[in-house]
Amino acid sequence: MTATTRDRILDALETLLLEKGMSQVTLESVAAAAGVSKGGLLYHFKSKDALLAGLVRRLTERAEQQLSDAVAKGTSVSEWYLQTPNTDNAADALELALYRSMLATMRTVDANSGPEIDEVQRALAEMLNSWSDGLDTEVDDPVDADIIRLVGDGVYLRALLGLPPIDPDRYRDVVDRLLKR
Repeated sequence: MTATTRDRILDALETLLLEKGMSQVTLESVAAAAGVSKGGLLYHFKSKDALLAGLVRRLTERAEQQLSDAVAKGTSVSEWYLQTPNTDNAADALELALYRSMLATMRTVDANSGPEIDEVQRALAEMLNSWSDGLDTEVDDPVDADIIRLVGDGVYLRALLGLPPIDPDRYRDVVDRLLKR
């Protein structure tokens, strides 16, 4: 299947973020890397913030597909949410690098600079909500769902920051306790 122009633009944005960082991401550089004109890029994404929001939405779709695949293989939503990223796995390492770049991007966003920023923040909220919906459905007690969410977020944040992971055996005990096994 050939990539759509929109996919090529988002691919180019991902590559630029990973290889050069946010400081090198401009509409012009993304358009050039995607092999489209700036006008072609603006047809799909009306601004740089719309482009970033598009990337966040793409990451959301990937996460939803990962969750769907895991559930199809018998993993609960809670287990999926509590998994630790495997930095030895190329796909996980690439995903972490992309999320690091997105975090760096979000740090540059001034929440008061205009309505376009709201689009990026809205996309981020949609992402976090989509990950949480399954937990809220699966876990009867909303406090237990929040504890699972917070622990999973913390473990992922450790990986994003490049901090050493918690001892795997001890973390397995934490997961087992949270899942009441």
